[in-house]
Amino acid sequence: MEIKNQKSILAAAQIILKSNYTIALVGAGLSVGSGIPTFRGAGGLWTKLGEPSNNEYETFLKNPTAWWDQNLNSQIDPERTNFRNAIEKARPNSGHFALVELENIDVLKHQITQNIDNLHYVAGSSKVTEIHGNRTKLRCTTCELRWHREEFDEVSPFWQDILPPKCPTCSGIIKPDTVMFGEPIPISILNSCVNETNLADCILVIGTSATVFPAASFPQEVLSSGGNIIEINPEDTPISEFAATSVKGPTESSLPKLLQEIKRLIANDNI
Repeated sequence: MEIKNQKSILAAAQIILKSNYTIALVGAGLSVGSGIPTFRGAGGLWTKLGEPSNNEYETFLKNPTAWWDQNLNSQIDPERTNFRNAIEKARPNSGHFALVELENIDVLKHQITQNIDNLHYVAGSSKVTEIHGNRTKLRCTTCELRWHREEFDEVSPFWQDILPPKCPTCSGIIKPDTVMFGEPIPISILNSCVNETNLADCILVIGTSATVFPAASFPQEVLSSGGNIIEINPEDTPISEFAATSVKGPTESSLPKLLQEIKRLIANDNI
C-alpha cells in the first residue's frame, strides 16, 4: 500500500505541476485530524441525531425568534452543544498548513470548502470560498452582508435581548452564516465557486465523497472540460472511478507528503 501510495503521490504532483489552474474541493475529512467528527461518519452529529429536516430554512423564516431562542440555549440540545465545543477547541492540522503552503507557492489557486469551522483561515489560507458558510460569522438574509460575531456584537451590542437580530443596514433578518438545509447557497458564494471551477483544469477532491450538491458537481465540471480530478481521501468514494489518481490515507498525512513531492519536483526542475 505504501509503495502504491508513493506512486499515486508522484502522479498527483506531476499532474498538478503540469496544470495551469488547480483548485481544491475540501470536505469534513480534512478536519477529522483536528478532532472534529464528520457529520455523517462514525460518531458524526447526524449519525447520532438523524439528518436535519429538509425544510430547516423554511422553519427558521417562519419563526426566527423561536429558532434563535433555541439556538442560544446550550441546554436544549446537548449533542449539538458538544459538537460546537469540539469545533471551538479545534486547531488546524498539518493538512490545513500544507494547503496554505501550496497556496503560497502559487500551485493551489483556490479552495472551495464545505467546512464551516474557519480552520482554513486560522491556518493562513486566503483564497477560500466557504460554500456552506462560516460558523464564526452572521449573515443578513436580505442583503448578504456578513459580520464576525464579535463585530456584530459591537454593531448591535444588545441583539440577544431583542430577537431575531436585524441587519443595521437593511433591517433584514440575521441568521448564522452557515447554510441550513433547504436554504439556497448565497448567490455571491455560488458565483465564486462556479467561476473558479470554470477556470480549473485540475481539482483536488480532499476529504469528501463529493455527494452533496451543488459542491458535488464541481469535480464533474472540471472533468467534462478536459481537466483532471485528484482524490485525496482515506477510502474509495463515488468520485474515485473518475480520478486520474487517488492518494489514500488521512489527509493530515497525505497532503504534507504531496506538498513535499511537489517541492522536490520543482527543486529538481523535474516537472
